[in-house]
Amino acid sequence: MAERLTLREPFTDPARQAAADRMGMFVFLATEVMLFGGILAVALTDRIRHPEAVIAASSRLDLWLGAINTVVLLTSSLAMAIAAVAARQDRRRATLAAVLVTAALGLAFLGLKSLEYAQDYAKGLLPALAPPATPTDPAQALFLNLYLVATALHAVHLTIGIGLVLWLAIRIARRRPAQAMAAELTGLYWHFVDIVWVFLYPVLYLVR
Repeated sequence: MAERLTLREPFTDPARQAAADRMGMFVFLATEVMLFGGILAVALTDRIRHPEAVIAASSRLDLWLGAINTVVLLTSSLAMAIAAVAARQDRRRATLAAVLVTAALGLAFLGLKSLEYAQDYAKGLLPALAPPATPTDPAQALFLNLYLVATALHAVHLTIGIGLVLWLAIRIARRRPAQAMAAELTGLYWHFVDIVWVFLYPVLYLVR
C-alpha cells in the first residue's frame, strides 16, 4: 500500500519530499562516517607504529563477548529491515513487533557491553578511568583508551538509535499514519550504527 505523506513546506510533491528526507539522512550519516573514520584511522596508525603493543593490548580484550555482541547487532539489523518492509506494506502489527525486537536487541547489546566494561575495569584495561595496579606500556594504554573512546561513542549512537526505534514504536502503536518513511530513515541510522561496529570489532578485538 502506498504511503500517504503529510506534505510540509516548501514541498508540493510527495516524491520530492521523500527524496529530500532521504538526502538529509545521507548527508547526516556522511558526517558520522567522517567521525568514526577518523577514529579508525587513528587505530590503524597505532597498529602500524606499535604492532607488538597493540597486539598485546587487544589480546586482553574479551574476544567472545565482542563476538556475541556482533551477532546481536547483526540480528537487530535484520529485524529493522523486516520492520521497514512491513511498514511499506502497511502491516502495522508486523512492523511494531519487528521494531520492538530491534529495540530489545539494542538493549541487550548495551547490557553485554556494560558487563564487558565492568570486567575491563576490574582487570585494569581502562587506563583513562582507573590506572592499572601494575604500570602499563604507554602504547598499550593508548590503544586501550582508544578502545574505550570508540566503543563508548558507538554506545552513545546506539542509545540514540534505540530512542528513535522506541519513538517509532509509539507512533505505530498510536496508529499514526504514514510510518513507512519514518521506518526507512530510522532503519538507515540503525544500519549505520551496526556497520560501525562491524568495523570496530576486527580493528579492536581481532588484532592478535
